[in-house]
Parts: sequence; structure tokens; C-alpha cells
Amino acid sequence: MFIALLAALSASAAAGMRIAVPLLLLGLLQSDHLWNNVPFLSTIHPQVLLGILTSWSLFELFGSKKLLGQRVNQLLQLWLSPLVGALMAITAIQLTPIDFQPLWLIAGIGGLLAFVLKLVQVGWFFRLQGLPMWLICVEDALCIFLVFFALNAPEHGGLIALFLLWLAVRSSSEWYHWYKQGKRSTVLN
Repeated sequence: MFIALLAALSASAAAGMRIAVPLLLLGLLQSDHLWNNVPFLSTIHPQVLLGILTSWSLFELFGSKKLLGQRVNQLLQLWLSPLVGALMAITAIQLTPIDFQPLWLIAGIGGLLAFVLKLVQVGWFFRLQGLPMWLICVEDALCIFLVFFALNAPEHGGLIALFLLWLAVRSSSEWYHWYKQGKRSTVLN
């Protein structure tokens, strides 16, 4: 049961970085079923879904290299990350041989993890006025690896997801101190 939870955390963390890339990989890695295990997406014809997710993934991967593309990606991903995080968590749980109930709890945890990770990333984006190119490339690679880990090595993927959550909590405390110092210097001036 613990391994299934780690797989769900890994898949949700991938959704906290990108939206279409993890969904595309999840479908392509299940070559015989495609998106049959993914709630809501299983009702869409696989060829149509493949076209939509491929186009969106290309925009996420190449559009994020420019500032305007980063802004559009950040806003779209912020709104959709809880939904995709929940879908990825449910799918990861369903792909494990363990029957885990209630699924709504896993969906809530996965959606919340994806939202927190994306919210921290958006905060850094606006604080730095754009993310550096090396960080975007690391994020793309990490997103892909987290999907692979969720399906093949959930222990590693879950630990990486928990480490990312720890980094997010540390970042938020740093923002608080930065914000508090900014308010104090404004009052003194």
C-alpha cells in the first residue's frame, strides 16, 4: 500500500511541473491501453487525445524557453495542476496491483501536491521575473523522470516528490522572510 502511495505522489509531482507532458507519457507508456486507465481522458478517442497532448506538450517544452511562453504556461498550469495531479494520482494507484480505497482521498492529496509545487514555481517565476533556462531544462527532465519512476520505481519517485515538497515548504518560508524584510524597509523609508 505504501508503494502505491509513493507512485501516486510521484505522478502528482510530475503534474506539478507540467500538465500535458506527464499525461502524454502516461498514455504512451501504456501502449496497449493508451489512456484507458485515466479518468475522463478514457472517454476521448485516443487519436484525438494524442494530437491534443502532443501539441500541448510541444508548447510546454518549447514555449517555456521564452518569457511570454513561461507566463502563459505558468497561468494555465496553475489552474489545471490540481485536476491533472488528481488524475495522475488516481491512474498511478489503479496501475498498481494494490486495491486502495477511497480514491477521492488519493485524488485530493495528488491534486494538492501538484498545486503546491506549481504555486511555489509561479512564486519564484514572479519573484525572479522569469525562470532561468537551466532550471526549466531541469524541470522538464525531472517531470519526465517522475512519470517513469511512478510506473517503474515508485519508491524513488515518491522520495523525490517528498523532497520537492520539502523544498516548496522551505521556499515559502524564505518568501515570508523576504516579504517581511521588504515591508520593514518600506516602513523605515
